[in-house]
Amino acid sequence: MDYSRLFRLDGRRIAVVGGAGGIGREAARALAAHGAEVIVADRDEAGAAETVRLAGAGASPCALDVLDETALRRAAADWGPLDGLVATVGVNVRKRLADYTAEEFERVVALNLRAHFSLVRACAPGMAARGRGSVACLSSMRAFQVEPGQGVYAASKAGLIQLLRTAAAEWGPRGVRFNAVAPGVVRTPLTDQIAADPEWYDAYARASALQRWARADEIAGALVYLMSDASTFVTGSVLTVDGGWTAVDGRYDPAV
Repeated sequence: MDYSRLFRLDGRRIAVVGGAGGIGREAARALAAHGAEVIVADRDEAGAAETVRLAGAGASPCALDVLDETALRRAAADWGPLDGLVATVGVNVRKRLADYTAEEFERVVALNLRAHFSLVRACAPGMAARGRGSVACLSSMRAFQVEPGQGVYAASKAGLIQLLRTAAAEWGPRGVRFNAVAPGVVRTPLTDQIAADPEWYDAYARASALQRWARADEIAGALVYLMSDASTFVTGSVLTVDGGWTAVDGRYDPAV
């Protein structure tokens, strides 16, 4: 084993779906920096193009609406054989359950769960045919800890973990790995609503062991790890990158 190359991704073709900004953008940049050929797929074509610019020569853009099943399957065919798939797409509508509309429920579940189901079905068979591949999707610490107003988001993220675990069981014998990354609070456009409320923002910062929010680039390393040979025996797992939020009760620090 050449440990100096444990995290290198030279010669590997990896699609980052949701790469136009936030965690997806930083993941694409990090993967490209480790030598991967990165496909930056997103409905936001301008954002994807900017990510490609930042990632450098090893990256290329792909216009894709993951909720369009036909377009997704066509894109997967165009990508050709993949060594890795990173999916960072997601949405949240913060409302209490009694206030949710059926349309809002469908919107959150469609992007946070059904789109990942479609991506797995489109990409995993090709990986299995080659006997190797790694899939990593963004879940959330909300899959484990909830609060009022996060019910549908939490349910979709918990469902994603179980979907990936099932995929790990079904495709594991053919060499394909599936894992989830569960971030804590990360400053991205998805958290603009919270950042706009100083009390809410500060409460979230105090809730973790590190007493702060994460930057999007602080999640990228976990995705590089799961795409690399450093994680060849890791599948069906959840890598929690939450600053200790789910490990500690940050509401009170007793004087003992």
